[in-house]
Amino acid sequence: MTASAGAGVEVIVADNASTDDSVAFVQGSYPGVRIIRLDYNLGFAGGYNEALRQVKSDYYVLLNSDVEPAPGWIQPVIELMECNPSIGACQPKIRMYAERESFEYAGAAGGWLDHLGYPFAKGRIFDVCEKDDGQYDKAEPIFWASGAAMFVRARLYHELGGLDNYFFAHQEEIDLCWRIQLAGYKVYSCPRSTVFHVGGGTLPKGNERKVKLNFRNNLIMMAKNLPPEQALWKLPLRFVLDSISAWKSLFAGEAVYFWAILTAHLAFLKWVLLHQKKSVFPKKRRAALLGWYSGSVVWQYFVRGKKTFTEIVGRRG
Repeated sequence: MTASAGAGVEVIVADNASTDDSVAFVQGSYPGVRIIRLDYNLGFAGGYNEALRQVKSDYYVLLNSDVEPAPGWIQPVIELMECNPSIGACQPKIRMYAERESFEYAGAAGGWLDHLGYPFAKGRIFDVCEKDDGQYDKAEPIFWASGAAMFVRARLYHELGGLDNYFFAHQEEIDLCWRIQLAGYKVYSCPRSTVFHVGGGTLPKGNERKVKLNFRNNLIMMAKNLPPEQALWKLPLRFVLDSISAWKSLFAGEAVYFWAILTAHLAFLKWVLLHQKKSVFPKKRRAALLGWYSGSVVWQYFVRGKKTFTEIVGRRG
């Protein structure tokens, strides 16, 4: 592990109170790797925040344990960020571990966000993942970098408070990247670097808690970062659209999905009432958000039948 990382790079394993033999495996197989052991499972967000308080560096690379980096994957990203100090975070190209020529769900070639808060990516629209034919091989701004393999300036990470602990897992990296852009920095993709991601390691697809966290955290993210005049109409509209999806799932026999969305809405309202200490819609510095799609990816995908990023947004890179 340390040899493949390269000079000037320290490999650290943050153990989020695991109950398997992973720590013993690392200690036995890679004795030079530093291990930070946490007493409790703090989730993806809290685990990284606690571990990174103990790490001094210019850059952090948040890397999932189910990711296999390609050789030479670090240097291209660091070179890009060194050449452009305005880049606050960056991600490599993310392909599937099993189907190595196809983009992977969690970030693909760089994350985007539509005007109603629905995330998608270059190379992945909802569950449709494209084959990587070099169509997104230009380094360019995106809205969010995947938490599966995110490079971020350490100073900026701490200045912005890191990931939001309340999110626990899912969409916390989108929230952080939104705040990075509001702070005047850019988020980039670096296709010269590639990693292969298994996916679904934290919670499997279709898991009730996973669905709840995705819907709840998405609404919280919008309430935190949207200007008040947008949040006041977009959040109620999202409640309506989410509810349509929930009832459609119930009639299709997927009661778990229905209840997950219902509890997500209740959990969001609880956050508004009990956990948000400041104004729910605080005034934010106006910033030109990059990787922001002014249309509706839901409309384009489900109504107009457009299944690829290029069909929806247009050719880029």
